[in-house]
Amino acid sequence: MKTDQTGRGMDDMKKKFLAVCLGLMLCSLLAAQKKDALVLYRNGKYEEASTVCQQEIKENPDNVDSYVVLCWALVANRQYSEASYWSSKGREVSKYDSRLVEVQAEAEYYLGKNNESLAHFQEYISLVGASGSRIGETYSFMGEIYIREEKYNHADISFSQAVRMDPLRDLWWSRLGYAREMAGEYVSAANAYEKALELNPSQEAAKSGKLRVTQLLQ
Repeated sequence: MKTDQTGRGMDDMKKKFLAVCLGLMLCSLLAAQKKDALVLYRNGKYEEASTVCQQEIKENPDNVDSYVVLCWALVANRQYSEASYWSSKGREVSKYDSRLVEVQAEAEYYLGKNNESLAHFQEYISLVGASGSRIGETYSFMGEIYIREEKYNHADISFSQAVRMDPLRDLWWSRLGYAREMAGEYVSAANAYEKALELNPSQEAAKSGKLRVTQLLQ
């Protein structure tokens, strides 16, 4: 009887050991199969990235990175209302996360919420200074809002900052030219349009803009 009990005990230990091993293998397999939302986003799989992020948030509502990637994917997929909502939810977890502030401003820009968008872009600038990865884009968005509001001198200042941050963006130079043109600053507008055309000779907006201001200067 003693031998039988010992044998049964050994069998039980083996079963437990095998169960633990199988559990570990299953966890490893599931971890390997779990999709990386950031990789999905970078590969243009925005809906899939959004789904993964929302599942991550369900599992861990305090995971700020999940909110960030979710909002990036939603904006890229033109789901601006959803992006605005989730950026607000994310900021309940981390109010001053500059990534969430910036993407919230972008979502509001596309929703036509000019005042809210400007306020959040300005907040982003105050958080990151000149070192923010989206600082040039931020100034360009602000410039576009000022053009919407026909505040062309303000737009000039914003686009001037944008091209200072990244002087190789021909579109920003063209929009700077347009802001100056609308403000009646035709010489400086022509200079901005010319810079845009140096960077991209086929840019139609800059071509037509330069033609207009050249005629006005004659």
